[in-house]
Amino acid sequence: MTDTSLTIDTILRPELTHCRVSGSSKKRILEFIAGQVGKHYPELSEAQTFNNLVARERLGSTGIGQGIAIPHCRLDDCKQVIGSLVTLDQGVAFDAIDNQPVDILFALIVPKEATSEHLELLSQLAEKFNERSFCDQLRQCTDGESLYRRMIEQT
Repeated sequence: MTDTSLTIDTILRPELTHCRVSGSSKKRILEFIAGQVGKHYPELSEAQTFNNLVARERLGSTGIGQGIAIPHCRLDDCKQVIGSLVTLDQGVAFDAIDNQPVDILFALIVPKEATSEHLELLSQLAEKFNERSFCDQLRQCTDGESLYRRMIEQT
């Protein structure tokens, strides 16, 4: 694997994988994700991460249907691609293309200049989440560790 080849298993860390999180709204979930990223990457501003995720959502929902969303944003101070996988205990309204509530989110935080890597990862994620049985397996996980393992062993 070359340095330019990014895959889901190279960007997702166990500490950024959370199972059955409680969240009342899209905004609260994005706030949770930004907080977790800031906690594990202190060089990144939690407020800036949140603001950039929200700004991206204003351009159009990242809810791709079937209960899945792939929120993403670019950050100036980000030096590597960061992934965060979150399942929710209950679906939240996300303005998804099929108007269904979202209960699985994979957030991508990427460096400002990372364009092709960003698009390639979005494509990989969309392909994985297009498999209904895979999504069902993620929904059945009861803790972050099993969720993390399920996600990376399928990549």
